[in-house]
Amino acid sequence: MKWATFTGGKARWAAAKIGACLTAVLVFVACGRTQAVQVGEEPSSATSKELLVGAQRTNEFLPLLEGKRVAVVTNQTGLIGSRHLVDSLISLRVNVVKVFAPEHGFRGEADAGEHVKDGKDSRTGLPLVSLYGANKKPKPEQLADVDVILFDIQDVGVRFYTYIGTLHYVMEAAVENGKSVLVLDRPNPNGFYVDGPVLDMAHSSFVGMHPVPLVHGMTVGEFARMINGEGWLKGGRPCDLTVIPCANYDHATTYELPVRPSPNLPNAASVYLYPSLGLFEGTIVSVGRGTDIPFQCIGYPGNPVGRYTFTPAPKPGAKDPPHKGKMCTGLDLQEFGAIQSRLEKRINLKWLIGLYGEAPDKSEFFTPFFDKLAGGPQLREQVVAGMDEEAIRATWREGLTRFAKVRAKYLLYP
Repeated sequence: MKWATFTGGKARWAAAKIGACLTAVLVFVACGRTQAVQVGEEPSSATSKELLVGAQRTNEFLPLLEGKRVAVVTNQTGLIGSRHLVDSLISLRVNVVKVFAPEHGFRGEADAGEHVKDGKDSRTGLPLVSLYGANKKPKPEQLADVDVILFDIQDVGVRFYTYIGTLHYVMEAAVENGKSVLVLDRPNPNGFYVDGPVLDMAHSSFVGMHPVPLVHGMTVGEFARMINGEGWLKGGRPCDLTVIPCANYDHATTYELPVRPSPNLPNAASVYLYPSLGLFEGTIVSVGRGTDIPFQCIGYPGNPVGRYTFTPAPKPGAKDPPHKGKMCTGLDLQEFGAIQSRLEKRINLKWLIGLYGEAPDKSEFFTPFFDKLAGGPQLREQVVAGMDEEAIRATWREGLTRFAKVRAKYLLYP
């Protein structure tokens, strides 16, 4: 197995054998239920209690919904076993009055950034209200017939993944309209580390709304508690919030998602690589949208680094991918993502620094979107100035130390 490493501003290949550590990240999936095995455990020793996501703990939250009109904020990841949460709630005679759909839509079929339309769910007949595009925050008239907003979406623990932005606006609307919020928590597959630059609030946007690192190491439930506790909602008013935590989970648990959280994160390798490769969406570099391995390869036409080639083409979830129909040259990172990303527990900047250093036209490398993803201009300026990875990482330490103290107040799991 080989992977690319960059030293200084020059691209150099280094062979790295990543052997027997495959056994360090084992997950067993059976009968729609996921059992997590701690890093380093052998399958035969997996005798710990079963991990239960919040949605599976119906005895904990169904009494809170009795007699209430419920709006559900969810997508294709809202499952109880193999059955969709909404279908389960209806069968349990919960009065679900509507569904709010985030980016990618209720069934998770829309492209990143694509407009999600209002409508009606063909399976249940429930009204669907988009919370992406112009209407990111539920309007008063959309909440008039609602008592409780139930939020159940699988997140991946990265600041620019928009589901925590949707969570923020849902909580804010709940405060303003006198509604309560019930979060059914799920594990964070990237919850085993915290890393990256902390967002400069002067550069906040929907892909970065809070002063947190790029990888925050919190579940959605923990993050909701932090939004409330830190007074980040408009006016600093907390919402009426209840979190149903996972059972038998901690932040060292290896958790492989039973369903892709968005169309272009198809497997564990892509989820582990997402914090590092997501930054390339603010550059000329393709992250493999429109291929069979999105967020597991990088490259662009005319790239002098690497020998792997791919040609993006329209696919479900990537109808008009960057560099469509053009051959891109770069790196295949599938094996690195599946194994080494989990072991390193940090964002990898070598690919960003190296591809920029070798770019034929550096003036075209970054797009304005990069600063939004990075949480400000500092990272871009550091790469352009030729700083190496360790020097850049040193500038994150103070912010990460401050955040660790804030994060500790809201953790639900060790």
